[in-house]
Amino acid sequence: MDNSVLTSEMLIVFGLLGFAIILFVFELLRVDIVGLLMMVLLPLLGVIEPQDALAGLSSNAVVSVIAVMIIGAGLNRTGVMNVVASKIIKLAGRGEKQIMLVVATVVAIISSFMQNIGAAALFLPATMRICRRLNISASRIIMPMGFAAITGGCLTLVGSSPLIMLNDLMASWWANNSEAVGGSQFVPLELLSITPVGLVLLACVLVYFAVFGSRLLPADMCEIDEDCMDKRLQEIYGSVVGDGYELEVPLSFRPKSLGELELRSQFNITVVGIAKNEGYVKNLAPVMDSVVGPGDVLWIISSKEKIEKVADAYGWRIKKQHEIFAEENSPDESGVIEGVVIPHSNLSGHTMAELRFRDLFQVNPLAIVRGDEIIMENINVTTLLQGDTILLQGRWQRFELLRQKMDIAFIEEVKGEQFLPERTRSAMFFVVLSLVLALSFHIKLSIALLTGALGMIITGVIAADRAYEAVDWRTVFLLSGLIPLGAAFEQTGAAAYLAERVMSVVGTPNSLVLLLVVSMLSAFFSLLASNVGAAVLMVPLAMNMAVEVGVNPVVAGIAVAMSASNTFILPTHQVNALLMRPGGYRTKDYMRAGIGITIIYTVVLVACLAMFYDL
Repeated sequence: MDNSVLTSEMLIVFGLLGFAIILFVFELLRVDIVGLLMMVLLPLLGVIEPQDALAGLSSNAVVSVIAVMIIGAGLNRTGVMNVVASKIIKLAGRGEKQIMLVVATVVAIISSFMQNIGAAALFLPATMRICRRLNISASRIIMPMGFAAITGGCLTLVGSSPLIMLNDLMASWWANNSEAVGGSQFVPLELLSITPVGLVLLACVLVYFAVFGSRLLPADMCEIDEDCMDKRLQEIYGSVVGDGYELEVPLSFRPKSLGELELRSQFNITVVGIAKNEGYVKNLAPVMDSVVGPGDVLWIISSKEKIEKVADAYGWRIKKQHEIFAEENSPDESGVIEGVVIPHSNLSGHTMAELRFRDLFQVNPLAIVRGDEIIMENINVTTLLQGDTILLQGRWQRFELLRQKMDIAFIEEVKGEQFLPERTRSAMFFVVLSLVLALSFHIKLSIALLTGALGMIITGVIAADRAYEAVDWRTVFLLSGLIPLGAAFEQTGAAAYLAERVMSVVGTPNSLVLLLVVSMLSAFFSLLASNVGAAVLMVPLAMNMAVEVGVNPVVAGIAVAMSASNTFILPTHQVNALLMRPGGYRTKDYMRAGIGITIIYTVVLVACLAMFYDL
């Protein structure tokens, strides 16, 4: 089998591969810049043709990622992902570990019948929404979800590209090596032939993160950024205005109006919500006449010190986290923003009480800033002056109405966007259409997904400009640069050379050692090149080795195809690359979590193959 000769092109590829790994590990450049660098260096050094270096930009994987991002944004625009998030929270509760297990399991099941990159990208908006709503760091959920999506591709023969190709690759080898197998006929694998092994692998991934996830995953990536209250607002108002709390009113409490309670004048706090009948009735902009009764739940903006004084004074219970107002408290639904009273504004020269500000706009004023003074008391009856800044809390869509009617200028862009539930049927139609085209009519995945994305744009589910904004171009360029590097690894013969060197060292192994070596080689090539390339290269090589040592060649082929999903150590797999930025991960985060699961995956796979199949 020792046929390959080390060439200068191979040396260049090995050098670029090592260079890319160093850049990834030590984070000397952004990951997308590393991808672009590979795209440029490969043709400049004469390893591959320019058209091959640029082929990643139009590859099936990259176009599929772009289309799925647009589809996901369209579903999010209709509120579908909000519904999905609510269902998962209802099923799993509010615990971080339970949420992780349910999300990962659902994505793995979806991944078993569609490309894992599509399953991960499609579910990413719902996962981000769940994390924001429950105030869970997304970094604790997204990586397990991604690893489960990759492993879920091993549950059926249509879950990943190597498994889809497996029967064809094995049949081709069988036709050319009929004498080696005694002239027997090749029996293709069925859809669920590998399911028992896939289920065990998935269970190992889930248990691994359930037990070790808290130690291996980043502790907390939720910094004050675009998903949290603006850092500047926190610095200016944080100690004065405070944060949001839920308080439960006991059943013994005698009903009183907010005016009678005088909470703002006594404690400088703001009641921004009152929930009655266990949350079925909510008032998100209560006024002085709003009544607080027994069993009610209040949503209050306050400092910790003040909220404790209020609770002690009235016997109310402070909840550990938002429950009744969890959805409304999500950064996707509501937030805090500064508005400036501009010249000729309808607010200038009036009080908010005169304008029935809360009644009409359902927005809660928290403070008025006038010069260096922060006014907290009597803000509803304070005459607003040109240049005043009002700190406001409310739902994002209400701010848009306020801007239109009151000529107020917001210092920051209003972050939320109004849902279009009336477009839900249209959005779901194009999602189903994409899946049907890909699964039933065998239309190329990228074309099927682009059909759904384009349909959403044409029918107004998502605007064209918003569709472009929904694409994470860092991920696109990272993938586009890694694809030609993988192609160069195969085209120059570097992959075959490395495989032959390893096999020559191993010699004539027993069945378990053979499966272990085949699994490790396949995982290595998939990690650094592509899972499809690894399958094409390793399936015939592994089956030849299996025949030589008396092992069932079909089992060796299965080992290759399933090991092609063992790509957890580096963010080079399409799923890992997609989730790297939303999860706030660095390369070392993948290495820390991925080394353990890579070892477990390999050992369990070999053990399961020996257990479930006749070697």
